[in-house]
Amino acid sequence: MSSAGRKHTVVIGAGIVGACTALELVRAGQQVTIVDLGEPGGRQAASYGHGCWISPGSVVPMSMPGLWKQVPGYLTNPEGPLVIRWRHFATLAPWLLRFLWAGSTVRRVEATAHALARLLRSSPDMHRGLSDELGVSHLIRQDGLLYAYPNRQAFERETLSWHLRRITGLRWRELDKAELALREPGLDKHYSFAVLAEDGAHCVDPGAYVARIVEAACTGGAKLVRAKAQAFAFEGERLVGVQTDQGLIACDAAVVAAGIWSKALARMAGDRIPLESERGYHGVVSLADGGPRHPVMPSDGKMANTPTTQGLRLSGQVELASVDTPPNWRRVDILLEHARKTYPALAGMANIKVDKWMGHRPSTPDGLPVIGRSSISPDIFYAFGHGHVGFASGPITGKIIAQQIMRAPQALDISAYSPRRFKLGRREP
Repeated sequence: MSSAGRKHTVVIGAGIVGACTALELVRAGQQVTIVDLGEPGGRQAASYGHGCWISPGSVVPMSMPGLWKQVPGYLTNPEGPLVIRWRHFATLAPWLLRFLWAGSTVRRVEATAHALARLLRSSPDMHRGLSDELGVSHLIRQDGLLYAYPNRQAFERETLSWHLRRITGLRWRELDKAELALREPGLDKHYSFAVLAEDGAHCVDPGAYVARIVEAACTGGAKLVRAKAQAFAFEGERLVGVQTDQGLIACDAAVVAAGIWSKALARMAGDRIPLESERGYHGVVSLADGGPRHPVMPSDGKMANTPTTQGLRLSGQVELASVDTPPNWRRVDILLEHARKTYPALAGMANIKVDKWMGHRPSTPDGLPVIGRSSISPDIFYAFGHGHVGFASGPITGKIIAQQIMRAPQALDISAYSPRRFKLGRREP
């Protein structure tokens, strides 16, 4: 240990989870080194390119009862909202089987929703407090999140999704056609019903926000090292350092918060985590007038349309393929086609310039993150695999990990996120 009661922790990853973890440790007077090859808040990170939503309602897992019937379509339809590249099917099959099993019953998806809610319930408040503290309150807006439907019947067909949101405490207002037109005059008139989740918030510049959190951690004493973490160094069971391509960094503890790249590091720390990339896409377009006032999710597009400082961000799509597979930019074209049907102002524009992005959601088959100690060392901690909720749950995950490192009392039940849940016959010690 660096000094009495003071540990030196290496945080591997400068995305939202790593950044929040580093800041929490610095606040507690700990010595911190952040290791990442990329620029904090840079385009290479999932934290940069997600849908910008900070939603307590993001408790609905991707895997739901009956999903298995749609797998053939995912393999054959290259333009659906979820695509499995067939060349990678054999490699993905073990993950897919766990994925389908996790959503095979209502009881299982209810348990998943409750576990996600523990991370998401306070997420808007935590982000507002953090942004205020860091002097970037303008980056977090709480205008609510709008789910738009062609009619009430379309909403009622999503019974299970809204049941999961209801039992986990989400509050919302239902808007009829007239109320929806007042709130979102730029929305196409074929949307006649909506649900407004009033507690929801969004970030208007995720890259700048993450960069500011890392900056605050460094101002507080953390050190940022631009390097690639490659291995761990031990003396017996005790961690003594993190090996990088720039040399060994001596430390007392390490946090693996490297997104999709965490899988290999976790294996070195004794855990085989079924982690795969749900490749997500976004396109950003300029729309001065006629765009949404709130972040909107049209039910027929299943995409997040979010106003940001760069323009209207159209994000969504799930593509299962290997990490090194080249992007399929047709996925962004599909997002734009849906947006043209959603906003008449966009439909009338020609030669639209689109800023295209693709990144990797680090996803476990059961839809829950991996948070906790490694199997072979009490000094290595995991904070990855958040899938679609990494940005929203970054602050609370950072707090959980900091409390674990400092052996502080844990107020939240984190057993559902245990790395050992994937091992048959193993229980959390």
